[in-house]
Amino acid sequence: MSGEGFGGGSDFKGKHVLVTGGARGIGRATVLALAARGAAVTACYVNESERVESLRAELDELGARGTLVRADISDHEDAARLAAGAHERFGAVDAVVNNAGVISHHPLRDLPPAEWQRVLDTNLSGMYHVIRGVLPYVAESASIVNISSAVAHHGMPGAAHYVASKAGVMGLTRALAKELGPQGIRVNCIASGLIETDQMKAVTPEGKARYEQMISLGRLGRPEEIADVVLFLASHAARYVTGATLDVDGGI
Repeated sequence: MSGEGFGGGSDFKGKHVLVTGGARGIGRATVLALAARGAAVTACYVNESERVESLRAELDELGARGTLVRADISDHEDAARLAAGAHERFGAVDAVVNNAGVISHHPLRDLPPAEWQRVLDTNLSGMYHVIRGVLPYVAESASIVNISSAVAHHGMPGAAHYVASKAGVMGLTRALAKELGPQGIRVNCIASGLIETDQMKAVTPEGKARYEQMISLGRLGRPEEIADVVLFLASHAARYVTGATLDVDGGI
């Protein structure tokens, strides 16, 4: 791979991108957007499902160079295997999109230690495992994009473990931008707002209406709208952007 970064704002031909949590929501939209622009994509998922199979079918229809790998990024050895396998298939990794995450809702007094640990292990430690695992295989001028959440700015009752993990992602991003910048590696973060994903299906119409009233644009976001910003940060167009957290939340 060349050291010149991406050849254009949205041209990923000849580039290789690793996406975690690629089967649903923001991850799925990102995988398809990258594949449509010519990238070779390695995406991981944790459980077999119809969504995984349908994503494989969509990638096949696009004629994309892509592979879906089962991996638990909360496990250091699994994350290292994911990174090594990606390099073996498609060569140096030009960008990493750390999207995999979990959420649950418990008031602090009812939050079991095991559940606190599960969320932190996936949402924050998982990024550490993936980034550390992939560093030996990244191309020059590589980009790392970490998906955080607007709740890291604003807080959310009943989800201290989730909010803490997403705030940690922002701190990890700033620290690694300084540490890896001298190697030409950019590290940025997206603070995602309320997005129409599977998690929103459990929200009542009344609850959704309350959310929409909180948002300046008056609606929830779509996964593709986060994917568009991921592509910007991963591309040559963002070649002088690092250590940034971009709020993509419709104006909460």
